[in-house]
Amino acid sequence: MKGALSWPFLRLYLLSLLYFSANSILNVLIPLKGDSLGASNTEIGLIMGAYLFTTMLLRPWAGHIIQQKGPVQVLRTIIVINGLALILYTFTGLEGYFFARMLQGACTAFFSMALQLGIIDALPDKERSQGISLYSLFASIPNVIGPLLAVGIWQSGEMTSFAWTMLAIVILTGVAGFSIRIDNPQVSAPGPTEQRVSHFRSFSQLYTNPYLFRCSVIMLIASIVFGAITTFIPLYAAEIPNGSAAVYLTLQAGTIVAARFFLRKRIPSDGKWHAGYVMTIALIVAASSLGVCVSGSVWGGTILFYISACLMGISQALLYPTLTTYLSFVLPQQGRNVLLGLFIAMADLGVSMGGAAMGPLADLTSFSVMYLICAFLGVLMAVFSYDRRGKLSSAATLDS
Repeated sequence: MKGALSWPFLRLYLLSLLYFSANSILNVLIPLKGDSLGASNTEIGLIMGAYLFTTMLLRPWAGHIIQQKGPVQVLRTIIVINGLALILYTFTGLEGYFFARMLQGACTAFFSMALQLGIIDALPDKERSQGISLYSLFASIPNVIGPLLAVGIWQSGEMTSFAWTMLAIVILTGVAGFSIRIDNPQVSAPGPTEQRVSHFRSFSQLYTNPYLFRCSVIMLIASIVFGAITTFIPLYAAEIPNGSAAVYLTLQAGTIVAARFFLRKRIPSDGKWHAGYVMTIALIVAASSLGVCVSGSVWGGTILFYISACLMGISQALLYPTLTTYLSFVLPQQGRNVLLGLFIAMADLGVSMGGAAMGPLADLTSFSVMYLICAFLGVLMAVFSYDRRGKLSSAATLDS
């Protein structure tokens, strides 16, 4: 496999596009369905948050299993289980949605880890950031049309079309998943002692390893904001004159896709900590959240609302590939899979908290107050990204 845009890698990206298509529809339909059934924001947040909370818990274990079994075998098993979860959505209510979200979250823990680790191991260092960015790009493409499709299904009142859509995604993902190949997956089977040490000591490195600690905190804070946007925009948009959740989410996703493709070569892939670069992304997160907060109370709020969608898309497009690529250089080779799994788990935890924790806050106050707090979190993220002494940059250079 040569080059991030070679055909074998394009097949992996296509598989990620198909896999995440269902979630782009469910992210809009579940809040709307829950609201129509009288569920509170807290209940909707818990259902939505169950997906990535489960993913977070299983990330480190996924790293171990992938190291032992190889990414291809894991991917094929997970695709079958995920198909069963998607079918479950078609004939159950909110209780069934909660279980399906958990099952889907478990599948995503293994699916995304297998693809990302396979890409990292197969690509040369200089193209590593491009590979991660392109994977994230294709995983985001469904969010361009998914919200529009979901709103169309909901407004039609015909949930039969929803069932057929889920079934089509299951079939297409299965066909794509069982035909892929990943060369040089670096499969190994560590002994029991090595596995125990890696598994238990890895958790302590969340705060003892300075690289992992800083990146994890930044990603956690940002993901709380991302999760709050994804979960509650379908409901908050109704408070904005002429506001449309489908347009917002489509603009956000379209910006993510464009930024990840056209800016992929701008993402650092040298193992150095670029504090100014990360701080700029954090301030974009803050500006976007503030725009969402005030768009419901000012004249011309619809324009500001949609500008915020584009800003949020830019920050989402750049932050995750930047931090993941940096960690792939500076983390120790032994146990790197597990440590990367822990980092990605922090992103999952943040998105889950964006629904589960921000839902009760919105119930107690309002959506505007909740998004104002998200803006403050963006500023906090910028402060945490600042590296006054340049320790992370110099250390990363030595390690790489």
